Amino acid sequence: MLRVTSNMMSSQLMLNINRNARTMNDTQLQLSSGRKINKPSDDPVGITYSLRYRAELSSNEQYTKNVDTSLSWLDFNDTVLGQAGDVIQRLRELTVQASTGSNPQSALDSINEEVKQLKEQLVDISNSRLNGKYIFNGEKYDTKPYDFVKGADGTYDVSQAITTDTGYIQYIVGEGVQMPINISGNDVFGHTGDTDNLFSIINNIADGLKAGNITAVSNQLEEIDTRVEKILSARSEIGAKTNRVELMQERLSDLNTNLTDLQAKTEDADYEGLIMQSKIQENIYNASLSVGAKIISTTLVDFIR
Repeated sequence: MLRVTSNMMSSQLMLNINRNARTMNDTQLQLSSGRKINKPSDDPVGITYSLRYRAELSSNEQYTKNVDTSLSWLDFNDTVLGQAGDVIQRLRELTVQASTGSNPQSALDSINEEVKQLKEQLVDISNSRLNGKYIFNGEKYDTKPYDFVKGADGTYDVSQAITTDTGYIQYIVGEGVQMPINISGNDVFGHTGDTDNLFSIINNIADGLKAGNITAVSNQLEEIDTRVEKILSARSEIGAKTNRVELMQERLSDLNTNLTDLQAKTEDADYEGLIMQSKIQENIYNASLSVGAKIISTTLVDFIR
């Protein structure tokens, strides 16, 4: 027969009290931190999922930032192309006005002055920047694409041949999804040697107005219309990319909501259940202390009295 000693009773008592105190402390830690996983041993399987959700949320956050930046870039490109379209439309109106054949040279000279201002405006548009980056020079966005010098008349000499960089600025907007968001300046304003190169058109119109050559001026109308179609095509491409990026934005938002919900289910504490559990554990702990006080207080002296 096993002999139960006072020392054994005290040791078992302390073991049970410590176990109850530890259980109560773990519950109170979850209540205070709001998390049911505070160390890997709390839930080895759950911590694996938790770390995975955190990594995916971090990646999703970066993708979201890339999408927001892409949308800003695309929207700015569309705005700038719209401004270029406005310049071309005014240039066309002046060309039609000068091609009537009833204008004296003084009127042609006045029209030419406005054409020169349109040229200045177009050069400014072609060198547009967003966040310090030139949008029409591909991967060489830190270099001005249309670095024209001033001519004898005080306006830009746009007769210089310009070749913009054709590299693409790629943004990662999803898992394994890269999207080019820029357009080459030559695709917008024309390549060197193109008859519908916008700067060549302006030069030809200005030279025709200066010389009073109405035929040379009116011959540029067809080239203007061709360039307008190409700019509209570029805007359509930007619009298509914008729609896709917006769809990616919605998808990332939904994914972020789902991942956050899964993370919460894995990590967040159940306050209602924990409060009830904490009260029960507190009562058990107090009961163990009460019982322990009776056991420990019993000594040989108690029996001799």
